Amino acid sequence: MPQVSARNKLLEHAEDVFRRKGFHAASVQDITAAAATPKGSFYNHFASKQQLAAEIVHRYARATDYSALHTDRPALERLHAHLTGQLERIRETGVQYGCLLGTFAGDGPAAGEEVRRTVRVALNTWADRISLTVEQGQAAGEITTRRPAKVLAGFLVDVLEGAILRARAVGDQAAAVEEIGVALDALRA
Repeated sequence: MPQVSARNKLLEHAEDVFRRKGFHAASVQDITAAAATPKGSFYNHFASKQQLAAEIVHRYARATDYSALHTDRPALERLHAHLTGQLERIRETGVQYGCLLGTFAGDGPAAGEEVRRTVRVALNTWADRISLTVEQGQAAGEITTRRPAKVLAGFLVDVLEGAILRARAVGDQAAAVEEIGVALDALRA
């Protein structure tokens, strides 16, 4: 069985540490302890905690499942499936920890420009992917054209992130599913 490299161990465990503690409170010592690697090996693989965090955001964003957006179902059904799928992803990793993008976005200046830029790109890419489905729904007469697709897509991402933040605070994401439904109803033509 191949050994997992120290770098991969750090990447695998850092996401959990960042989720639980946030960027500012997570120390390099916390990350190396979780990965069971010597603290010195951290700096063999990453120049800084910011560089590691940015890579974690890249990994998280690349792992986003967009398949529900690419089916033959009506656009609103695809959007519902995608957004509730993202809620399921959060449930699997722990509602109390929320979305990694939201966690890093909330850490703002403490996380540094590299992390903020990476989060911004991830959120914009996510909204762009959703926007294509919104455009298709608008073309089919299913979704309102009162606002541009990009604006509506950003709204959906913001609703989901806000619902996840609320779920994190109360420890239950039942209301988040309902809030997604309310947001999608507001998009109907």
